[in-house]
Amino acid sequence: MKQDDDEITSPLLFNDTQIHSSISHAPPPEENSPIEQVALTVPVTDDRSLPAVTFRTWTLGTLACVLLSFLNQFFWYRREPLSITSISAQIAVVPLGHLMAATITDRVFFRGKWCEFSLNPGPFNVKEHVLITIFANSGAGNPYAIHVVSAVKIFYGKTLTFWVALIVVVTTQVLGFGWAGIFRRYLVEPAAMWWPQNLVQVSLFRALHEKEPRPKGGLTRNEFFLIVFICSFAYYVLPGYLFPMLTSLSWICWIFPKSVLAQQIGSGLHGLGVGAIGFDWSSISSYLGSPLASPWFATANIAVGYVLVTYVITPLAYWFNVYEAKRFPIFSDDLFTFTGQSYNTSAIVDSDFHFDSDAYDQEGQIYLSIFFAMNYAVSFACLTATVVHVFVFHGRELWQLSKSAFQEKKMDVHSKLMRRYDQVPQWWFTCILLTNIVATLFVIEYFKSQLQLPWWAFLLACALAFFFTLPIGVITATTNQTPGLNVITEYIIGYLYPGYPVANMCFKVYGYISVKQAIVFLQDFKLGHYMKIPPRSMFMAQVCGTLISALAHLGTAWWLMDTVPNICDRALLPPGSPWTCPGDHVFYDASVIWGLIGPRRIFGDLGYYNSINWFFLAGALAPVIVWLLHKAFPSQTWIKFITTPVLLGATINMPPATSVNYNSWIIIGFLSGFVAYRYHHNWWGRHNYVMSGALDAGLAFMGVLLYVSLDMEGVGLDWWGSNPDGCSLASCPAAAGIVVDGCPVI
Repeated sequence: MKQDDDEITSPLLFNDTQIHSSISHAPPPEENSPIEQVALTVPVTDDRSLPAVTFRTWTLGTLACVLLSFLNQFFWYRREPLSITSISAQIAVVPLGHLMAATITDRVFFRGKWCEFSLNPGPFNVKEHVLITIFANSGAGNPYAIHVVSAVKIFYGKTLTFWVALIVVVTTQVLGFGWAGIFRRYLVEPAAMWWPQNLVQVSLFRALHEKEPRPKGGLTRNEFFLIVFICSFAYYVLPGYLFPMLTSLSWICWIFPKSVLAQQIGSGLHGLGVGAIGFDWSSISSYLGSPLASPWFATANIAVGYVLVTYVITPLAYWFNVYEAKRFPIFSDDLFTFTGQSYNTSAIVDSDFHFDSDAYDQEGQIYLSIFFAMNYAVSFACLTATVVHVFVFHGRELWQLSKSAFQEKKMDVHSKLMRRYDQVPQWWFTCILLTNIVATLFVIEYFKSQLQLPWWAFLLACALAFFFTLPIGVITATTNQTPGLNVITEYIIGYLYPGYPVANMCFKVYGYISVKQAIVFLQDFKLGHYMKIPPRSMFMAQVCGTLISALAHLGTAWWLMDTVPNICDRALLPPGSPWTCPGDHVFYDASVIWGLIGPRRIFGDLGYYNSINWFFLAGALAPVIVWLLHKAFPSQTWIKFITTPVLLGATINMPPATSVNYNSWIIIGFLSGFVAYRYHHNWWGRHNYVMSGALDAGLAFMGVLLYVSLDMEGVGLDWWGSNPDGCSLASCPAAAGIVVDGCPVI
């Protein structure tokens, strides 16, 4: 192994001989990525003289990871979860990096020895910056296993020790490394797997590090970023504090303040959201990601799927009273009795934290809002559509990649440049995977009273994760949307092992979140691929960032659960309290449906919603129909852009996402991905992704500032504009004779 190829053996030293021996490798001028968005955004050169793993990388990377972990977990429990992306850290560390380069000594310690290093190997560079951002990415995503902790401690009121919770969080996160290592050949190296979200960060790196001349009559990327950042920062004081109603302007409710029907139709937060729109970037990008990063064909698929579910299937089912829908709100994530009251789930749990069938017979059948039921239906369809779509549309390509696993094959320019670095050996990933599996088996057996999960169920979860990582990765890498696997994991373990809610949650976390974590690692690998970061350095940053993030996230969640009175309890929280935990409510409801009661009593032969299972078949047939249409009408090129997993899974985030989130997201996605891309192509190529990063960063900094300076001090406003949505009757039932507090009786 050559020394100048290895960024790990002497990570903190900038080797002078390497500066003179390395050159900036560039391909022939005509060679570039076949994906136009990538060709417009990603550089095709590499300066291998730049050090990547330095003292600055470790210091700023760890700091960014801890801060983002704390802030994202802190805001996750709030009504509108503020997602502070790694883009905020990506920007914030730039002045700190340059400050450290200017002030820290450049002395070389232990010169000539194996442990030789320097705290300051030269100017702050883009490769250090990328690795710091990879650390930050680890803190930007909330570990799904925290939901298990919240559900057990808050909603079920049972005991779960900190160390058991930490083991669950760490093992679910690290399990994804194994899947990522197995499938990186298929999901990182091919040019067709282009990961649209990464182009936002690549654009920012270039804006922050490359010097460019100002276009005549225009702005440089740096200047444009700064202007949008300042505007976003200043503007968020309106929806974030002064005028929260900007989050959801539901004007139909203003016109009909006493009509249940009108408010069900018009509410952006509790109804169908007809005409509702939000002028709040946090609500626009909080669940679907930035609309500016979504390719137009994916945005169009989401728009069609959203309209189909929200404005066709749900209203027809509700007003034809399918599943007694009028007895309940049209849009809600709560669970109900036949009389429209909230279901008392604590009454059907016995002292051993198991399902009490006698108590369930007394309480009666559990009921869902019609939107919640239809959302499960399209989730079933999305699951089978994902597998079939990848098989019929990408099966040949994946088979060719499998056959060429040990052969040379045609590579794009970025793969050629990356081949000059030492790759991460497959056995590294294999060791992590096997060690994690063995450790998890020990933990679930030793702490079975708390986790309830049998060993065979964990191995089954691993098998599901292995099977679904590739198809879900293909969809994410090409559309920027990730189909969910949570429903099928809940369904399977709910049938095989009913009555154990914690076991169901753990199975879902190991079977679903390990896939989600693998997708995150693969996306980071692709970012390093674009920015020409040594793969082994990337691996180091991901492993360390994940472990640091798991501890910081769980510590923050544990602290909040111990210090915020009645956190997540909507009945006991004071009016207007932000600690409503929308995501945790959905997770808890799912644990009741799938884990405690079990799918057989809801979706099976004993259940009220068993006809929903036909959507599994519908989802499997949909991609085949699209493929046949594509073959029958090859001249109609638009048909190949119908991505059925994205279309059917469009509303998979609803709830907790609401219609106003989708309305605003689709509008911005149309203006960016269609109008700007088609009619202002040069502007789009220079500024689209930069603007996305600037909007995220401005919002994040102002959101934190508002909380620290005003919310923590209890300083608030109470006026008409302080009430988001303003549709108090949207959650009322429409059936005659149903009595619900705060609702008129029809």
